[in-house]
Amino acid sequence: MARKIVRLLIVDDEIQICKSCVKILAKVGYQADFALDGYNALKLLASKSYDCLLLDLKMSRMGGMQVLRAVKRNYPETKVIVVTGYSSVSSAVEVMKLGACDYLPKPFTPEELRAVVKQAISEKQLETENRRLKRGLVKNRPLSHQLIGNSPQIKKVVQMVAKVAPTDSTVVVCGESGTGKELIARAVHANSKRADKVFFAVDCGTLSKNLLESELFGHKKGAFTGAYKEKQGVFLRADGGTVFLDEISNIDLEVQGKLLRFIESREFLPIGATRPQKVDVRLIFASNRNLKELVDKGLFREDFYYRIFVYPIDLPPLRERKEDILPIAYHFLSVFSNRIGKSIKGFNDNAIKHLTTFQWPGNVRQLRNVIERATILSESDHISSKDLALLNEADPLEQLIDYVPETNDELKRVKKQIRAKAIAKVEKNFLLNALLKNDWNITRAAAKVGLQRTNFQAMMKKHGIRRPV
Repeated sequence: MARKIVRLLIVDDEIQICKSCVKILAKVGYQADFALDGYNALKLLASKSYDCLLLDLKMSRMGGMQVLRAVKRNYPETKVIVVTGYSSVSSAVEVMKLGACDYLPKPFTPEELRAVVKQAISEKQLETENRRLKRGLVKNRPLSHQLIGNSPQIKKVVQMVAKVAPTDSTVVVCGESGTGKELIARAVHANSKRADKVFFAVDCGTLSKNLLESELFGHKKGAFTGAYKEKQGVFLRADGGTVFLDEISNIDLEVQGKLLRFIESREFLPIGATRPQKVDVRLIFASNRNLKELVDKGLFREDFYYRIFVYPIDLPPLRERKEDILPIAYHFLSVFSNRIGKSIKGFNDNAIKHLTTFQWPGNVRQLRNVIERATILSESDHISSKDLALLNEADPLEQLIDYVPETNDELKRVKKQIRAKAIAKVEKNFLLNALLKNDWNITRAAAKVGLQRTNFQAMMKKHGIRRPV
């Protein structure tokens, strides 16, 4: 599908500003027209649709306020950014009340212009996606299509699943805890020639060496203390189907050796048996740890690693595929609304902002739990930000501190995020303190704290700090 062209309209009575804005925005792929007064702007709006307006507040023919009212009345889905050299808190408050999405004081840099437009377009795309999802375009689909999302990353995963599913090749799914590795495994199975056969999932992280070996290969009666009767292993019960072994980084080296032999021959020896058994089973593995690093440390067999890495599928964390958050959230909302017996149509604007700006350290599993809880809490036909109880903390650092990791690798990752966010919080406080003490004079603030003005401005941009209007 071709990427939708973003159309903007610059409305300013200074032609040089209009031409400059068109040139700046064209460099990032935006298509921009301009009008030199409000009357011509409204004529252009009547003839074609625009995603966003950059509207000068003070113009000789039809002021910006009048244009803003007309746009929000007749074209409510068009985003409006008010641009003016006459900055004041009162005018900022007024235009926001009238429906402007942002406020950009003159003079501004090309970076500031592109940033404010990018934010406005991002908000419009989220609102459009929200309306589409509200219309019920995301339905419960067959398992083979339960890989929900619009991001390039998830589309690539879907393509990889489609290619490997019809084969009998071994698959390894890599990704953080909660990203949906088992869902990928089930999608591979559901699209394979084994789809009508059994699918077994085994969590290797919860079983000791002896228990895992018995679970997979089975045992004979009396094979060890406690083996009071014969037990068929997963491999025998899954004959003709698929076995998914999750968190394989936890498998003992000795069991890895036995699995290696099984992969090569599809034969295994139950514990205590003397005669090997042969089965036809497809194997799919998953890990939330970097297996190559474990090989280098001697914690994972190198021969086993190279034998299973036939077709690796990397599943990115949710924070790296923000486009997928809303579709997945709507899917879970549909599931839990039906299950609980509520008629909830969607999410309001504040809820969407909470969902799409949260970092989701627990990935899709955490999103699922949050939506289930919100569905229970909601007392209206739309989920609000107050229903998203787990996301209401304003401070993203507190969000991470309150999160409970499930594995040591997850703990390490969250600790790194906490450190990065703590540094970011200190830096932002440092900048705001300097600016407040110097009446938002950037040159004076930079000099007071011992930084060059360019470096100080770069830090302001990094933390999204702009002079208040």
